[in-house]
Amino acid sequence: MADTPDKTFPAVQGGGSLIVAWQVKGKRILVVGGGEVAAGRILNCLNADALVTVVCPIDGLNPEVAFRVAQSQVTHIPRKFIPSDLDDADMVLVAVDDPAASTEIWQQCRARRIPANIADVPPECDFYFGSVHRDGPLQIMVSTNGKGPRLASTIRKFIAAALPRDAGRAIETVGALRVKLRAIAPQPDDGPKRMAWMTKVSDKYSWDEMCGFDEEDMANLLRYYPSGKVPELDVLRAKRSGDGSQLDVFDGSFGFSVGA
Repeated sequence: MADTPDKTFPAVQGGGSLIVAWQVKGKRILVVGGGEVAAGRILNCLNADALVTVVCPIDGLNPEVAFRVAQSQVTHIPRKFIPSDLDDADMVLVAVDDPAASTEIWQQCRARRIPANIADVPPECDFYFGSVHRDGPLQIMVSTNGKGPRLASTIRKFIAAALPRDAGRAIETVGALRVKLRAIAPQPDDGPKRMAWMTKVSDKYSWDEMCGFDEEDMANLLRYYPSGKVPELDVLRAKRSGDGSQLDVFDGSFGFSVGA
């Protein structure tokens, strides 16, 4: 049967990239080059806790890259690239002003199935770097799929300016609460209830309110989990005395409680 349009489902929009958060902690990333572009790539990788090796002659290092070498934040190989540099690489980032050399490295990476990015050459990239806003655990990336990097930066700044104040701190609080919740309800069968309750918590309080939660607030809030309820902020704050005896939140169907 021929395909027919169906407004029930999203339309396919080809030509995009698969936007993912690539976990590279402990992965070996090879950076070829030591200029301004390489410096930005290196910082991105270090922020993601990757193990970075930089291949570049000493006279090709810009001040930032030279600083990271001096501080032992990266491993430096002071020469030009040779094929054996790829032997232990999990990812390769090339940022050199030599199109022929860049293409040769790209081809060797493809032959070895190593994901690579050749700066400013979109056809020779397995992935792109976008313009990123970072606030603690919050990361927002804007990508133009290699078509307009400067526009990506402008759009990223526009989005960042519209974000709530202290968004990163609020996310840290939610993350800490999730860890504590999983400790008291660790079973796989608890998953749907945990997710539903955390959704209620996230919808109940504003960013600023969540930023103000301390350990006692989270402990008191967790007392409401068995009942599936989420208290008003003034009710939660009223429990800051440390006396949990006033909390009437259980429905009797659960066999545990959480102390403050």
